[in-house]
Amino acid sequence: MPRPLLNRTESMQTAKLSLSTAAPAKTESKTDAMQTARLLKKQRSKAYIEAIHKLDAGGHTMNAAEREAILAAIRAEFPDVLDLAGVLIGIVSKCYLGDPYEVHTLTIAGGIIEHYKRGEPLPAGMERARSLAARGGYEFVEVYTDVCRAISSDGSVSVVQ
Repeated sequence: MPRPLLNRTESMQTAKLSLSTAAPAKTESKTDAMQTARLLKKQRSKAYIEAIHKLDAGGHTMNAAEREAILAAIRAEFPDVLDLAGVLIGIVSKCYLGDPYEVHTLTIAGGIIEHYKRGEPLPAGMERARSLAARGGYEFVEVYTDVCRAISSDGSVSVVQ
């Protein structure tokens, strides 16, 4: 009778071992995502809200130092989030520059601040936050890859799916 090349119990143990080592990686990433979501639900600081308000203070254009100061305030607000650029697309806020401007955006990846006229489409999935921001009920809206978070004047966060 031919002998098996592999011992059946050894191959089963190896298969179990490879499955058991793969499972924690998924659990860790799921845990990290849950922890990040929990951190992003926390109330925003007064300094952070004031930094975002400076988007209108610069007028239609803003120099690199002012832009970097706002991005630094965002990074300071979320120090525990490792890759905010991979999660946060940008921020949409009501624009107070006057007619014809309706909202302005700050894209996190490029640090680009842009003011948009009524009806002008917003880039990179930020259009879904336009009505919340333009209505003026919130200070600004943070647009994430999966959700929007509307920030009130007291720093409280409302999650909008």
